[in-house]
Amino acid sequence: MEKTMKKKETPAPVLDEKGRPPLKLNYPQTFKVGFAFAIIMLFWTAYDFVVPLLLEQAYGLPSWARGIIMGLDNLLSLFMLPLFGKLSDNAKGKLVKKWGRRTPFIVIGTVCAVVLMVFVPVVTLRQAEKADKLTTSIEAKLDSNEFMEPLLTEWYDNAVAGKEGSANYCDLTYLNQKGNNVSREEFISLRYYSKMTSKKAVLNMIGNTTYYYDANGDGKFTDDEIVTDLSAQSPVEGKTYQNLLDSNASYKKYVAAGMNNYISNEIHEKCTKTSEGVKSLVVYMVILLLVLIAMATFRSPAVALMPDVTPKPLRSQANAIINLCGGVGGAIAFLIYTVVLFGQRLENYVIIFGSVAGGMLLLLAGFLALVNERKMVAKCQEICKEYEIDDFAEGENPDAERFAEELISEGDAEYNLDSKPSGDAQQLLDTGAKAENKERIAPETLEFAQQVVENTKKKRQTPKEWWSAKSELERGRLKSFALILASIFMWFMGYNAVSSNLSIYTTKALNLSAGIASIISGVSMGISAIAFIPVGYMAAKIGRRKSIMIGFGMAVVSFVLIFAAVSPNDNAAIPAVLFALFYLIAGFGLIIANVNTFPMVTELSTAETVGQYTGYYYMATMSAQAITPAIGGAIMDAGGNKYLFLYSAICVVIAIALMIFVKHGDSAMTAKGRKLTKEEKKQIRLDALDAD
Repeated sequence: MEKTMKKKETPAPVLDEKGRPPLKLNYPQTFKVGFAFAIIMLFWTAYDFVVPLLLEQAYGLPSWARGIIMGLDNLLSLFMLPLFGKLSDNAKGKLVKKWGRRTPFIVIGTVCAVVLMVFVPVVTLRQAEKADKLTTSIEAKLDSNEFMEPLLTEWYDNAVAGKEGSANYCDLTYLNQKGNNVSREEFISLRYYSKMTSKKAVLNMIGNTTYYYDANGDGKFTDDEIVTDLSAQSPVEGKTYQNLLDSNASYKKYVAAGMNNYISNEIHEKCTKTSEGVKSLVVYMVILLLVLIAMATFRSPAVALMPDVTPKPLRSQANAIINLCGGVGGAIAFLIYTVVLFGQRLENYVIIFGSVAGGMLLLLAGFLALVNERKMVAKCQEICKEYEIDDFAEGENPDAERFAEELISEGDAEYNLDSKPSGDAQQLLDTGAKAENKERIAPETLEFAQQVVENTKKKRQTPKEWWSAKSELERGRLKSFALILASIFMWFMGYNAVSSNLSIYTTKALNLSAGIASIISGVSMGISAIAFIPVGYMAAKIGRRKSIMIGFGMAVVSFVLIFAAVSPNDNAAIPAVLFALFYLIAGFGLIIANVNTFPMVTELSTAETVGQYTGYYYMATMSAQAITPAIGGAIMDAGGNKYLFLYSAICVVIAIALMIFVKHGDSAMTAKGRKLTKEEKKQIRLDALDAD
C-alpha cells in the first residue's frame, strides 16, 4: 500500500486589519544609503585618534590646549550643520533634479574634504622632525643619575607640597597605595636602561621570553646579544641583568607617565614657542579648518538621507544599519592607522591621511553607483501613503503652504485660475469670498491660501503668543524635543571627553605604544559594532527611551570601573585588558543610545524639516564636543588622567535624569499582523481561479 504524501501547506501570509503585510525595513536599500555615513566615520575615526597624537608629538601641547583644538571642529559644526541641513531641505536646481536634494552635498563635500585633508600632516612634518630629535635626546639620558635625580626629586617634592598638576608627574596616591609603598628615595632612584629589553612570544602569553642587552648601542637586538643568565653581572656597575629588568619595570610603572608629560612640555617650550613653531601651528590650524568646513557641508545631508527614505516606525532599525556602516568606515580607519603607526615614523601620518582620503573616494564611488535618491524617496512616500503614516506635525502642512505660495506667484490653470492673481494670500481669500469669483477660483486653491495666511500669522507672533497658541500635545512635543536635545548634549559631553583624549590616555597614562593603543580602540569599536543590529530590534520591542536608559546605565558603570580599577602595573597587559573590557561595555551602552536618540529627534520632525532637525541634533552633539575636550584635558592636567572617566560618568548620569522626563519621540509601533481566516483563504483561492 502506497503511502500518500501530505502536501505541505504554504504558511498563510500575516496581514494587518486592513489586509496589508507587515511594514518591514528595506535592508539592502538602507545599507546602500549607509555608504554616506561610512564616509563620515572613516574620516572622524582617523581624525579623533590621530590628530591628538600629532598635536602632542609635533607641538607638545598640554591636554587643555589639545582639547580646545579638538573642540574647534565641533564649534564650527554647531553653526554649519543646521545651516546645511536646512539648505539641503530646500535645495533646488539641476543637480537636485538629477540626484535629489541630499546627494549633491555629499558628493561636493566629500571631494573638497579629500583634496584638502592630505595637507593636514604635511604642514607639520618639519616641526615634528624637531620634536622627534628633542625626544630622542631626552630618552638617551633616562639612565643618567645627573639628569634623572634632580628631576625626580623636584617631581616628588612638588607632589608632597600639593602643587597644581603635580599628579601628572608623581602620583603620591598611586605610589603609596597597598602593594606599591614606594618611598621618596626609591622613587628618586628609578632609572630606565634602554639597552636592556625582553621579547615574549605571541600575544605575550605563550612561549618563552628572550632577553637582550644591546651591547654595541645601535638600537638593534640581535641573536649575539641574547642574555642567557639574568643573575650575571651586567655592564652597568653593581647591577645584574635582572636588576636592569626590575628597574625598567618599576620605571614604566611609576615614572613613565610623568616623563611623557615632561617631554611634551619640553617640546612645547623649545620647539613650538619659537617663531617657526608658531607659524607652523597657524598654518596647520588653517588647513584643518578648511577640511572641517568641507566635512560640515555634507554631514547633516548625509545623515538626513536615511529618514528621507525610511518610514518613521522603522527609523531605529535603519539608524542601526547606517551606524553599522559607519562602524565599517571606522574599522577601515582603524586598520589604516594601526598598521601604519607600528612603523613609528613621522611620515606615517601623511600615509594615514592619504589612505583615508582614498578610502573616502572609493566609498563615494560605491554610493553614487548604488543610490538613486529620487527613486528611493518616491518609494518611501508611496509606502507612507499606503500605511497611512503621517509625516507632518499636528496642525501643519508644509506642502500646502509651499504650493499656495507657488499658486499665488505663478497662477495655475489646473485649479481654474483664468489669470495670474495679484497680491498675497489674504487678497486671494478676499477675492474668493465674492460671489462672482466662487466658480472661477477652485476651493482647493482657497484652502491652500488659508493655510498660508494662518502660518504667516504664526510667524508674526511673540514667543509668549506663539507658546499660548500651541495645543497641549504640541507643547508636550516641544518640551520633549528640548529634553532630548539636552540629554544628547550631556551624554556627548561624557562620550567625547573620552574619545578625544583616548589616544593620549592610553599612551601616557597606561604607557602603551600608539600601535597597541589603536588595537585596543579598534577591537573595542569592532566588537561594539556587533550591537547595532540587535539594538534596532530592541528598540522595536521595548521602545527607544527604555533602550537608551539601559545603554546609559552600562556606560556609567563602565566609566566608574575604569576610574576605580585601571592603573599602570608591572604587567602592562593587565591594565590594558581591564581598560579594553570596561571600554567595550561602555561602547555597547553608548551604541544603544546613539542608535535611538537620533530617531527620537526625527520622530518629532516633518518630511520638510528632517534635514533641519538633523542639524538640531548635530547642534546638540557638536556644542558638547566643542566644550568637553578642553574640560576633559583640564581635568587630566589638574587631577590626573583617571579623573577623565569620573567626569564622563557624571555627564551621563545627568543625561539619564533628563531622559526620564521625555514623553514624546518614542517608537510609533506598527499594528501587529494576523493570520488569514479560513474564509479569507477560500476567497483568495476563488479569486485565483477567476484570474485563470
